[in-house]
Amino acid sequence: MKIYFAGSIRGGRDDQELYLDMITDLQNHGTVLTEHIGNKELGNLGEVQRTDKEIFERDMEWVKEADVIVAEVSTPSLGVGYELGQAEAMGKPILCLYRETEGKRLSAMVAGNEYVLIKKYKTLEDLSEIFTEYFNK
Repeated sequence: MKIYFAGSIRGGRDDQELYLDMITDLQNHGTVLTEHIGNKELGNLGEVQRTDKEIFERDMEWVKEADVIVAEVSTPSLGVGYELGQAEAMGKPILCLYRETEGKRLSAMVAGNEYVLIKKYKTLEDLSEIFTEYFNK
């Protein structure tokens, strides 16, 4: 199973440690093509050693290669939204993970999309249960 994990980079890296924990758990269910999303060295500017075009082309190849897309969508990100749209157009299954925060709401373009499976969570234990249930069905 090839998993494309999507999480905010240029939209904000506040959840970097969470992404790393999620990627580690996801590796119990398959190969995570985008391990770098959890890298603590990766800042708000993204991968500065690559051009935007190189990143775009590589990531779109990974989306095509993936069996499933798993996205953490609590931090709004144009890139994650774009990846979700492309993955949907390709017919890829999409699991979105959302941590509710007072005073904020998930984008209607994700929340209102019946193609996307949205799971709310609060803790790492919740995520582990979500992954086990999702990948073992």
